[in-house]
Amino acid sequence: MKLLSAQQCQQWDAYTMQHEPIASIDLMERAGLKCTEWLIEHKYNEMPLLIFCGKGNNGGDGLVIARLMIEAGAAVTVYILEYGSKGTDDFQRNLEKLHRLSKDIHFIQSPAVFPVIEQDNLVIDALFGTGLNRPLHDLAAALAEHINQSNAKVIAIDVPSGMPVDNFFADAPVLRAHHTLTFQSIKYAFLLPEYGSYTGDITVLDIGLMSSFLSTINATAELIEQQDAASILKQRDRFSHKGTYGHALLMAGHEGQMGAAILASKACLRSGVGKLTVLVPQEQLPVIQTAVPEAMALPRERGLPVFNGLAAVGMGPGMSFMKGTTECIETLLELYKRPIVFDADAFTYFEMQKEALPQIPVGSLLTPHPKEFDQLFGTSENSFQRHQKAIALSAEYPFIIILKGHYTLIAANGKGWFNTTGNAGMAKGGSGDVLTGILTALLAQGYEPLKAAKLGVYLHGLAGDLALEQQTMETLLPTDLIESMGSAFRNLKD
Repeated sequence: MKLLSAQQCQQWDAYTMQHEPIASIDLMERAGLKCTEWLIEHKYNEMPLLIFCGKGNNGGDGLVIARLMIEAGAAVTVYILEYGSKGTDDFQRNLEKLHRLSKDIHFIQSPAVFPVIEQDNLVIDALFGTGLNRPLHDLAAALAEHINQSNAKVIAIDVPSGMPVDNFFADAPVLRAHHTLTFQSIKYAFLLPEYGSYTGDITVLDIGLMSSFLSTINATAELIEQQDAASILKQRDRFSHKGTYGHALLMAGHEGQMGAAILASKACLRSGVGKLTVLVPQEQLPVIQTAVPEAMALPRERGLPVFNGLAAVGMGPGMSFMKGTTECIETLLELYKRPIVFDADAFTYFEMQKEALPQIPVGSLLTPHPKEFDQLFGTSENSFQRHQKAIALSAEYPFIIILKGHYTLIAANGKGWFNTTGNAGMAKGGSGDVLTGILTALLAQGYEPLKAAKLGVYLHGLAGDLALEQQTMETLLPTDLIESMGSAFRNLKD
C-alpha cells in the first residue's frame, strides 16, 4: 500500500468523485456512516457524545456523525470551532441538516466558552483532517490542550487534529486520541514514534475510494504487507541439495558477546541457508561449535577464508571493534564484491572511515538502529527527518539502508518501504542479531537484495508476533523469534 501525501489524499477523493461518480457530499455521508457504524458496534451510542468540528470537510464528517448518532438515539452535543470564515459547502449543507434535528450546537469563539468535559463523555475529534498544513495555533491550539487535559476518551476522525499527514511539526500541539478512525489507508505520520502516543489504536475504514487511483500516482514510501512478502518467497525444489541454497559466512562474536554470534547463526540456519561458516576468535571456537553444531567454524585470526563459493557474507553482531577488525573489513571490501550484510560493530569502522562508504558493494544491506544511523550520517532532529535522509542517501549510494524501529524503514533507490510486523517485545538486545542472520540467509539463497530486505524484515517481525502466542511482550526473547521462524514461513505459505 502506498503512503500518500496530504495532496494525494485529496486527489483520491476527487478521483473517486469523478470516476464512480459520486457527489462530494455523498462521499462525506459515506465516511460519516462508516464511522457511525463503528461507534455503534462498540456501543459508544450509549455514552454522552461531545463532537468537536472545524469548518472544513473533516468537520463536515463530524456533523454527519452527529446527525446519524442522534438518529441512533445517542445524546450528542456539537461544538464548532469558530474562526471567522464560512465553512466549506458540504460542511454548511450538513450543518443545515443537523439544525433540523438538534439545537444542541455551540460555536466556540474563545477559551471562555470551552465546555466542561466529564470523564464519562466520549469526545469525537473532527476539527482538522488531512488538509492541515501548519501547526495548530491560537484558539485551535488552546482547544486541543483543553481536550487533552480532560479524562474523557477521545476518538479522532481520519487523523488526530494538529498532526500533519506527511510531515512533522516540532513542539506543536496535537490532540491526543485513544483511537483513530482513519479513511482508506494508513497515514505516514502514524509511523513516526513521536506521534505514537497521539493516535492510540488505529482502525482503517474502507469508505469506497477507488483503488485504481493508486496506479496513477507515484509515492516515495509504501507499506510492506503480507501479500507483498508472500509474493517474494520462493518455493524450494524437491530435488535440491545444500549447495542449492548457498554457503553463507558470518563474522561475529567476541569474548563476552558470543551470544550475538549464536543468535545470528541460528537465525541464518532457520532461514533456509544451505551451509554456514562462522568466523569467530580462536578461543571462542568451542562455544560456537557446541551451541550451533550445524554450522562450521573458523578462527578469525587466520584472516578471511577464500571467498570462492561464498554466496553471502554478514558481519558485525557482537564482533567488537578491536585489533584485526579494521583489516578484516578492509580485506572484505577489497576482495568481496557481492552484497554484504553490515550490522552493529561493523558501523564503528564506517563511522571512522566514512570515505569507505562508496566501497560498499552494490546491493549490500546496512541495518543501523537510529543512534547508529545518526553516528554514520549525521544527527537528525526527529524520525521524519531521519527517514527522509535515509531515502535520499539510498539514491546517492548503491546500498540499501534498513533503519530499524517499530516500523522498520527499508530505503533503496530513493524510495522507502515500511514494515508492518513486529511488536514492542522485540525491543531487547539480540533481536537485531537475529535479523542479520535472516538477511544473510536470504542473500545466500539468491534473493535479490531489495527482496531479501523486504522479506527478511517482514519475517523477523512476523516471528516476533507469532511468538506472542506463547509469550508476552515482557517475556519475549530473541531466541523465541528463532523458534518461531517456522511458523512465520508457514504463515506466508498458507
